[in-house]
Amino acid sequence: MNRVAIDHGRTWRLAAPIILSNLSVPLVGAVDTAVVGHLPSPDYLAAVALGASIFSFLFWGFGFLRMGTTGFVAQAYGRGDALQVAATLLRSLILAALLAGLLLLSQRLLSWSAFSLLEGSAQVETLAQAYFDIRIWSAPATLANYAVLGVLIGTQRTGTAMLLQLVLNGANVALDLLFVLRLDLGVSGVALASVISDYLAAAAGLWVLARRHGWHRLLPRTESWLEAAPIRALLRVNRDIFLRTLCILFAFFYFTVESSKLGTMVLAANAVLMHFQHFLAYGLDGFAHAAEALVGEAYGRRDRVGFNNAIKSTTLWSLLIATGYGAIYLLSGNAIVGLLTGIEAVREAASRYLPWLVVSPLLSVWSFQLDGVFVGATRSAEMRNSMLVSLIIYIVAVLVLVPLLGNHGLWMALMTLMVARAATLGAYLPGLRRRLG
Repeated sequence: MNRVAIDHGRTWRLAAPIILSNLSVPLVGAVDTAVVGHLPSPDYLAAVALGASIFSFLFWGFGFLRMGTTGFVAQAYGRGDALQVAATLLRSLILAALLAGLLLLSQRLLSWSAFSLLEGSAQVETLAQAYFDIRIWSAPATLANYAVLGVLIGTQRTGTAMLLQLVLNGANVALDLLFVLRLDLGVSGVALASVISDYLAAAAGLWVLARRHGWHRLLPRTESWLEAAPIRALLRVNRDIFLRTLCILFAFFYFTVESSKLGTMVLAANAVLMHFQHFLAYGLDGFAHAAEALVGEAYGRRDRVGFNNAIKSTTLWSLLIATGYGAIYLLSGNAIVGLLTGIEAVREAASRYLPWLVVSPLLSVWSFQLDGVFVGATRSAEMRNSMLVSLIIYIVAVLVLVPLLGNHGLWMALMTLMVARAATLGAYLPGLRRRLG
């Protein structure tokens, strides 16, 4: 039996703010939709949806900045090394600036590539292009925000992370209303609202970190942030997580492509049901982030008992939340589908495949939690390798199951992906424990 009791209260103090801040994310999308939905033509709504989807894909691909920063910061925090925490922030901010600069320099190529893949009417694409040309300038702030959030989660300041997320989303909503409804800026106003709110959140986050930790006084006395070994380690981890993220993006893109082959009604039904998976992520992300912080802290100070307790506590609560999601989807799934679409044929199609979403929480929870564990331990190679193997298993499952079972086979393949991610990462867990002695 462990000599140190598991601190479930600490787990909740870390997870709850993340869950609450996640709840504000759909609000921004809803407001974006509402304000342009009141403009005279549906082209505005289609253009914002098209433009926003491009940046969701683009910026989510750079989420490795947040995860890589969290792992290194959590370990330094566990060792009580405030200087290394500050140095990690600087390295991540420099990397974010370089990547953002690359995005800005290649914006014409990115725009051409995106609009070649995503088709719309001439008017919709013209409006979406106007959205793109403004929104791309949020890249420096968006990527800087990833670094700031990584530090806040790694130092277990998730309450502050929640407040910054609320600043970001609250400013976005207020500026949406001002620019679109009062100033009549249309699609450009929606994009401009996002850009300004991203910079406000980045500035607020950097100000909070400087005030709270005094790094503006510590850093001029050292050149530790220029040390070659930590820079190489940060680049290696970010590279591996980026490759892992690309595999996830491809898996969901492949799901959409295969859905389209099964007909318009199936494509629409799957798009509705995929929201259930996104809702699930809002709840499970909180405990995955808590695992990153607690596991990283224990790993940094080589505390095997703390490491095991962090995994047990975050996994227990994640499993309970996942069970709750499954129960809600079982009892209210059809009602939720009804809120997401008013088209009766799509509702009927979605209800046929809803059972897959009822079991999804209990199949998906393990991969969420293990991702948090391995991010905290900065074992990115294992995450990369696990995802590559899981992707291969998933593609084979699609090729075998879809011809046999149609859309049921496609959802079964997606659940296979979730289980494969958990199984392959779980196989590395004993070795991770052995590293702690």
